[in-house]
Formats: sequence, C-alpha cells, structure tokens
Amino acid sequence: MNEARSQNHDHDHSHDEAGPSRRSVLWTAGAAGAGLGLGGVTVPQPAAATPRTPGAAADVAAAPEAKGRTMIGVPFERRSTVRVGIIGLGNRGGSMIDLFLAMPGARVVALCDPVQEKTARAAKKVTTAGQPAPAVYTNGDHDFEDLCKRGDVDFVYVATPWDWHFEMAKTAMLNGKHVGVECPIALRLEQLWELVDLSERTRRHCMQLENCCYGRNEMRVLRMAHAGLFGELLHGAGAYIHDLRGLMFDPKYYEGPWRRLWHTRLRGDLYPNHGFGPVANYMDLNRGDRAVRISSMGSPARGLAAYRKEHMPADDPSWKESYIESDRTVSLVQTAKGRVIRLEHDVSTPHPYSRINSLGGTKGLFEDYPERIYLEPDQNNDEWGDFGKYAEWDHWLWKEHANPPGGHGGMDYMLVFRLIQSMRLGLVPDFDVYDAATWTAPVPLSDRSIRANGAPQEIPDFTRGLWKQARPGMDSEKPVE
Repeated sequence: MNEARSQNHDHDHSHDEAGPSRRSVLWTAGAAGAGLGLGGVTVPQPAAATPRTPGAAADVAAAPEAKGRTMIGVPFERRSTVRVGIIGLGNRGGSMIDLFLAMPGARVVALCDPVQEKTARAAKKVTTAGQPAPAVYTNGDHDFEDLCKRGDVDFVYVATPWDWHFEMAKTAMLNGKHVGVECPIALRLEQLWELVDLSERTRRHCMQLENCCYGRNEMRVLRMAHAGLFGELLHGAGAYIHDLRGLMFDPKYYEGPWRRLWHTRLRGDLYPNHGFGPVANYMDLNRGDRAVRISSMGSPARGLAAYRKEHMPADDPSWKESYIESDRTVSLVQTAKGRVIRLEHDVSTPHPYSRINSLGGTKGLFEDYPERIYLEPDQNNDEWGDFGKYAEWDHWLWKEHANPPGGHGGMDYMLVFRLIQSMRLGLVPDFDVYDAATWTAPVPLSDRSIRANGAPQEIPDFTRGLWKQARPGMDSEKPVE
C-alpha cells in the first residue's frame, strides 16, 4: 500500500533516505522492487465518458443531482486567527510551513507525517517562530484522521503523494475543516464529484492550491484580459514541461518511486493544473464560460526507459517497471463559448522548463517562456513588444508585495497570504471546489481520450449549470482590513 505522505512538489525535494526496515509501510526504492511496486494501491482506471444529452439542457443534464446548496460565492467564516494543520512534511510541506508561520493571524497548531524526524523538524520551526508547540501525529499512515478530528483546526493543508489527496481532503471536510490540497486534487472523475458533493453538504471549502495562478505574469495577464486589452478572447495554452527524468530515479529526491510509478498506470496528462488554472482564470471558466470537452493525443513512452538504460544499474528495482505514460501529451479543450485551450505535459524528455502560459484574442496575444507580447495598437510591425512596459497592470497583491519571500518566484507566498487574508476577513475564496474539479478533470479524461485514439471526452459541469452566471474570481479588489 502506498503510504508515503510527504510530497516533494515541483522544485522542492525530499532528502529522506529511510528504508523498509525503518518505515515498513512507506514507499521506498526497496519496496518498489516487488513486482511493479504498486504495493496494493488502487490504480485509477480510465474514467467512463460523462453522458451528454443533445439540446440546450445538455450542460445541466450531464451533472448528478446536487446533494447540498452550491458553494459558489460562499465566504469563509470571519476569524481573528486561522489555525492550520499540515499533513505531509516533505520539502513541499516542510517549506510551505515557513510561509504559514510568516503570516499575521495564522497559527500552525498540528503537524502530521509518519516520519518522526520531519515532524520534529517542522515543530521546531513553529516554536522558533514564537508559536506554541504544535500537536504532532506520526503514528502510522492514518494518523492524519486524528489531526482532522481536532477542534482547534480551521484549515487543513495537504502536501502528500497524489494517491492520498482525495482521502485526506474527504476526511478533512467530514470533520468540519476547510481544506487545501496540492495538485492534482484527485485522480478519478467519481472522486472529483464526491469532493464537490462533500463540499456542498459539509459547507466546507475544498480548494486546489494552485500556486501558478498567483504568479506575477499570470496575474498581470489576468487583469489585462479582463480589462479588454486582448479584445475578445479566443485561445490560450498552458503546460507542465519539466525534465524530471533524473529526479524520478533519485531515491533522495522523491520519497520512494511514487511519482515515477504513475508513469506505469496512466497515459494522459498527469499534471494539468499548473497550466490549466491560469488560463481558466483568464477565460472566466465556471464564471460565464466552461470547459466542455477534451481531446488528447500522446507520443510513445520512451524517455524514462531510455534514461534507465543509460543511468541505472541492472539490479535497480526500476527495471521491473513498464512505462506507458506518453512522453508528450497534447490536449485540446473547447469551451462553451467556442474558445480553445491547449494543454501539454512532458516530464520524460530533455527540454528547458516551461508552462507556456499563452493567451490570444482579437487584439493580440501574450506568450511566456520567454515573456513577450503583441497587442494592437501598441505593436504593429511584426515584432514582439516588451511585456515589462505593462507593469501598471500588476495585480494589487504584487504591487503591495513587490519582493515576496518563499519559493517559485514568490507565487507560493502570494497564495498563502491571500488564503489567510480571505479566511481572516471572511471573504469568498479566489477559487473553489468547482475550479479544483475542472482543473483536475484532464487527468482521467486525457488518459481515456488517448486510449480511444484521441476521441473527445465530455468534461462534466461540476457547477450544475451555475457556470452561466458571471461572478468574481482571482481578479480581486484589495479588501479593507
């Protein structure tokens, strides 16, 4: 059973070298030597296509009956102090704790990770920051359940391997806690629907904590798009293109092979959220438009096997693995308004990092990596313009925090700052469970589309028809404290 619960996210990596004798129930490189290393974990099967009836009512007909009132527009309860519990203390959780501790009005009251050294290290950070010693939960793989039962936790932050995200988010809400999860929030369509239903029934927010939505470029483009500088929006693109080959074979990087093993299970886009989230915000998906269908294609799976052949010894457990995940997946998402979004995923071949982050409309376009812009009438000579000249369009968060601390260029800080601010002031969150489900739906649906030779797959309307109503999102006004 995959029991490792300290996620190493993006550029943040674990250096835990513990083996089976120390943590027998945790993923380790040694445990992966048994068969394919699936360890009894339930492998997500290709999701069944969502039924869609013809006619004007199709968007609502595809959705199951609501089990509670919508969470659209529901504010947090106002509170002077936000009490945080953190599950997963690898380098992602172990670094994000620094930002929670730096926020006025936030207290870290509970920590959970089955590796005692990690909880001890994180607990020391809490007391060093001048806060009371937190409760710690290290008693096996389900001790997070006891953390979620605490009466003094308002918000649960989950930074664990993907296999655990759904169960932990579900447990938090069932115990009356708001919850934020690293991406992807779940791996199957039925799990996404269950999280939507639970959020509505428990009246707790369940959020995909998508840090890339808070990047400076992303927030500037968001404001420019909403101000009409791109004209009518037509197309966008987002991606996760990041060479992780060496890192996925390094037992000191990820805590065991959990991330690499997903390349033995699914063929589609394993990590769409970083690219999809910002473009969805530009286009106001779930706020006047919605993602309707996705069609995906994938290249052969060659990169990891080729890297293994060149770099791994013959007795390495990875030789028992068979990789099926496409080295490059390309997906096209169409919206109800006819717009097109291109999503790409590639972590198995050599290339520089890119999230693409592109937006085009009737007046021009922006493209990132490197950043460049072409807008009429500012540019009309077939040469890219200087995006830096549009700094006046920076979001108020970036004007107020020009040099934020923390990882990923400051976007992590912006995410945590805005989350804690919203909870303290009783604001509606910048994104909700419907966004989380939409941004994650390409994981199972792209896999199904690739297995069906690119056949379009319907994306559920998680809002049950309420997407047609315009409403605020991340393009927020600075609140009055």
